[in-house]
Amino acid sequence: MRPNDFAAEFINDLESLPELTTAPMRKLRRKYSKRLSDKEALYVLEVVHSILYSGKYRWIVYEFIQDHHDAFHSLDRKSLEALGRGMNSWSSVDCFSRTLSGPAWRDGLISEDTIRDWALSADRWWRRAALVSTVALNMRSYGGKGDAGNTLAICEMLIEDHDDMVVKALSWALRALIAHNPAEVERFLCAHNDVLASRIKREVRNKLETGLKNP
Repeated sequence: MRPNDFAAEFINDLESLPELTTAPMRKLRRKYSKRLSDKEALYVLEVVHSILYSGKYRWIVYEFIQDHHDAFHSLDRKSLEALGRGMNSWSSVDCFSRTLSGPAWRDGLISEDTIRDWALSADRWWRRAALVSTVALNMRSYGGKGDAGNTLAICEMLIEDHDDMVVKALSWALRALIAHNPAEVERFLCAHNDVLASRIKREVRNKLETGLKNP
């Protein structure tokens, strides 16, 4: 079956579900992932791009790559930027960053230079992607083992960025690091107290003191 036909079949089955909610969508995706398990990485990527071209279901198709060893390990800067093209909401950025770019960075498939370039982007969504990519370095549920150096380096690049989508992501990045290195997060807050958005200081301080973003 050609990748375009596979993609069309998946979209048809997806849109035939009684409810387009996470649980049934993911169950169907896992069924299709099994069918992709013996396919080459290029085939999987072509399927994903075909679905992305439909303009829908971005979060679920990224999981095809995440769940396919060779497709995931074929990722590099060029392919990630192609997969992220068209991101235009916090949800599209976050599924890209948590599922693909963050884990790719964590596993050495892309370098810090890539993430730093995204942090310097004129596009707010790529700046957010840079910050959310650090979450995979620190959250155990994403396989993170803690990386204060890389996380804080990206956060420091964006401390004066008061775009709401970036502010929220910076707060998240710092809060994710607390589980591994609360002392470094505390020092970061103190060092940049004069420029950090009040939301960041409030949420990160709450997390440090109570374990909750909003107690």
